[in-house]
Amino acid sequence: MEKKPFVTLEQLKEIEKTYPTPFHIYDEKGFMENARKVNEAFSWNKGFREYFAVKAEPNPFIIKKLKEAGCGVDCSSYTELMIADKLGFRNDEIMFSSNETPAGEFKYCNDLGGIINLDDITMIDYMEAECGIPETVSCRYNPGGVFEVCNGIMDNPGDAKYGMTPEQIVEAFKILKAKGVKNFGIHAFLASNTVTNEYYPMLARTIFELAVKLEKETGADIKFINLSGGVGIPYRPDQEPNDIMAIGEGVRKVYEEILKPEGMDDIAIYTEMGRFMMGPYGALVTKAVHEKHIYKEYIGVDACAVNLMRPAMYGAYHHITVMGKEDQPKDHVYDVVGSLCENNDKFAVDRELPKIDMGDFIYIHDTGAHGFSMGYNYNGRLRSAELLLKEDGSVEMIRRAETPADYFATFDFSEEIARFPQFIPSTRQGGYNRPWLDVMAMGAPVIACNYFNVPPFVVKRTDAVEWIPSPLAAEWEGTGLFTVIPLAGENRSVFTSRLFWAARDERDPLNQWLRSLLLSYAHDHYPTE
Repeated sequence: MEKKPFVTLEQLKEIEKTYPTPFHIYDEKGFMENARKVNEAFSWNKGFREYFAVKAEPNPFIIKKLKEAGCGVDCSSYTELMIADKLGFRNDEIMFSSNETPAGEFKYCNDLGGIINLDDITMIDYMEAECGIPETVSCRYNPGGVFEVCNGIMDNPGDAKYGMTPEQIVEAFKILKAKGVKNFGIHAFLASNTVTNEYYPMLARTIFELAVKLEKETGADIKFINLSGGVGIPYRPDQEPNDIMAIGEGVRKVYEEILKPEGMDDIAIYTEMGRFMMGPYGALVTKAVHEKHIYKEYIGVDACAVNLMRPAMYGAYHHITVMGKEDQPKDHVYDVVGSLCENNDKFAVDRELPKIDMGDFIYIHDTGAHGFSMGYNYNGRLRSAELLLKEDGSVEMIRRAETPADYFATFDFSEEIARFPQFIPSTRQGGYNRPWLDVMAMGAPVIACNYFNVPPFVVKRTDAVEWIPSPLAAEWEGTGLFTVIPLAGENRSVFTSRLFWAARDERDPLNQWLRSLLLSYAHDHYPTE
């Protein structure tokens, strides 16, 4: 299939005026239409629900929109349960599928009324000790061996750490029933990122046959079957996308064939399709900032594996579009690389692309699932902002970029570290090298930095500290929105436009909403030369 960006070069140029690269951006119209289509594909099943896999994209703004489309949430950790709790998910809107579960997580899920999906038979006693035995419990199944589709091995469940063996799940149902469980569910995940319409129907056959066996052998009342995830997306342009309508119809046929004759056609079907729900509707936008010509041709971008780990971790393919050059010949071969001190920090290897010039926007496709969420902080690199391209065409920041204050926040127990200021120099062409002052922890004292014509005020809100023009500081001082702290002994001259705009051009790590406000003020009061 042809890979097309969901934003234009003109839109990106406008977005960059407020939000510097790199950033992840998501297509609200695309993922909401997709969610509605998933519901339509399984509308034949009265109890159907998609439980969005929070691990794929744990952004509350995204999840809130999917809730509006009727989705529940599939959580796998305490923190993901906190997101569900905050957004008002309750009871059977929450599926908790964890493994090697830490203390406290079963109890939290149970307190929310969520469904606990047990990964192992030994977890029955662990759950009971922590939160008792709920009336509804699901068990995760692993048939072992290999799982084949179209005569090709798709995955190897026998090598996976998840789920119970056929013998164990029978025993688990018997134990749970004896302990008072009234409503049972079955869950299985046998293959990842399958790009075929046959996976779900074949998986359904395996679980439906197991459900019939379990009901006969244990007398358990099976209320739902969770097909989990595994429905993939076409990362490569030579792949054809899955047809969710055909997949839903394929599952229906197997349901009618196996469950209905057994009088089990009241069983609800659940899914947990994080990648299918969000993957194609996110992109990592970065810019070409360096080029290197040695034994290979390298293009260095301002993103790195911190922003998208999959290529470095798995060698995963993500398609790349050089914005504005979609129709130009792909007559150059590049490795597109980030700045980490690891040689696997590469978004593309030996990729045929149009000629890339410094400053070009590089659009990395299909990062809407397992993109931002797998980010980390190696080399002290900071994770980027997340933006939402709304259905009306406007852009909303749904997660700000990290700051050095975020990076050092876990040292808030140390007075010595918490008081240490971080100076981040400007990189504007023209020679200015003004630092930004960041305070590492709330309550830490503000330390003056006497560089150039610095104004005598800083704004301090949450973890953001910013120099601002003196008149603006005075204007804001009485609003109650900010704490404005005068710096004794500083030169009280006005913040010059030249210096302000010098700072504008760096990869500003501070809160984007604050920078936008400052830019607007500077434009009105300090016109550029």
